[in-house]
Amino acid sequence: MNASRDEKFEIAHVLFVDLVAYSKLLLTEQSAALKELNEVVKSGARFRDAESAGSLLQLPTGDGMALIFRDSPEAPAECAMEIAQALRAYPNLKVRMGLHSGPVKYLEDVTGRSNIAGAGVNLAQRVMDCGDAGHILLSKHLAEDLEHHPRWAALLHDLGETTGKHDVVLHLVSLYDANLGNPLLPTKLRLERKGRTRRQQRRFLWSTVALALLAALVTGYFLTKPRPQRDPPAPPDDKSIAVLPFENLSAAPENAFLADGIQDDLLNSLARIKDLRVISRTSVMAYRDRTRNLREIGSALNVANILEGSVRREKDRVAVNCQLIDARHDRQLWANRYDRTIQDSLGLEGALAAEIAEALRATLTPEEKARVVQQPTQNAQAWILYLRALPLALSADNLLRDYRTAADLFSQAIALDPNFALA
Repeated sequence: MNASRDEKFEIAHVLFVDLVAYSKLLLTEQSAALKELNEVVKSGARFRDAESAGSLLQLPTGDGMALIFRDSPEAPAECAMEIAQALRAYPNLKVRMGLHSGPVKYLEDVTGRSNIAGAGVNLAQRVMDCGDAGHILLSKHLAEDLEHHPRWAALLHDLGETTGKHDVVLHLVSLYDANLGNPLLPTKLRLERKGRTRRQQRRFLWSTVALALLAALVTGYFLTKPRPQRDPPAPPDDKSIAVLPFENLSAAPENAFLADGIQDDLLNSLARIKDLRVISRTSVMAYRDRTRNLREIGSALNVANILEGSVRREKDRVAVNCQLIDARHDRQLWANRYDRTIQDSLGLEGALAAEIAEALRATLTPEEKARVVQQPTQNAQAWILYLRALPLALSADNLLRDYRTAADLFSQAIALDPNFALA
């Protein structure tokens, strides 16, 4: 044996072959079984090729053998399949096999014969020990080397993890097809999982009992605990406002987008004024078809003021009616009506916002004044397209279809006025 090879580890591909229930056989039966097993193993083409090439080391293990291949991780798998095929002619031979690739060290035993040691051999034996008769079990490491080849991928079946000797965790893969190997779950894994299921059931039972006791204690505590007096909610800010959805009074129902669009734009204009507290669009949309009076709505939203309005379109004219209500005392603070052409309605929401802020005595900075009254566009058609798109973008009912329609309308508005920043 080469001296340099004795001093270093190499990666070898190991096949362990073992006679199941060997110790229960009579001595004469053991001898006959081993002889037949040796004949089966040596009859395989893969075994003979490796032996003639000098890339195979054979080690007897008493009730079987270890075959150490040095050329390819496919070698032990091919040899195992050939052995399984040949064993079909020996129904009395109950054999299991384990395969692994790992580091080994070649050495000589006290008799001067070649031997081998290392984690590669030890782990292959532990993998084999997990199987029953007919099983061809692989370590996950070796299976990962083989699974990239179509020849092996369909034959590899992941069994998951188990605990071997000395509490070593093994991840096993079973090699079989319709004719070779053993498709059943190894007894060791089946018993482990059955025990794990029982432990889980016991833990679940005790957890359920513990939770029930805890729930009873908590319920009893809260039933007997004196209830603290809740502080009344803080009164609404005098400059708080909710803009309810505007009513569409147009003869054509499709003009509802004007009411929604003007409400959205007005709400956004008011929200830009820091001195006001404006309720979000999401909160007010629940009152589109309102059955509650304004005092109840103001209490539910915790606001002092509510703005309601309506929009009517006839040809190229738009009529907008608005009134600002003190919800706490149910009295009108301000109201106005605007009857304009669509062209003259550009920037109407900003003018409305400025008048409402004045009615609520809100202080606007010079920047806020300029921003609120600024007209977003001078193009009436672009403004109409923008208002049509806005409700679709904010409350899409048909997911991507509504969003795409809105995006198309925004794009048309921008084409008419490339400086229309809102669009």
